[in-house]
Amino acid sequence: MPQYLLAVHIVEGDAPPAAEEMEQIYKAVDALNHELKQGGAWVFAGGLHPSDTATVVRMTDGEVLTTDGPYTETKEQLGGFWVIEAGDLDSALDWATKATVACRCPIEVRPFQDEPEG
Repeated sequence: MPQYLLAVHIVEGDAPPAAEEMEQIYKAVDALNHELKQGGAWVFAGGLHPSDTATVVRMTDGEVLTTDGPYTETKEQLGGFWVIEAGDLDSALDWATKATVACRCPIEVRPFQDEPEG
């Protein structure tokens, strides 16, 4: 079955939701995670620490370099994700609709490439 990335996008630097709203978001995401598992779509998921905790490892002129901070200098960052299995894009978009309601953030849906047969 095809797998899809549901990427949660956040804007760093914006005021965080109030504690009561965060509690509602956590409960809604927990309920969605349960529904994904019950529906057989769950592969795995995770929330990420802020982008200033990132380290980028890259090859430049034949040398491996590491730098602190995010890969891109932007306020919009990846805040978390789900990896799901869905029969088709429409099914993945249905899950993404539930995800955006639960976490109150934009969700980007991208299919994984097929594994080469070998």
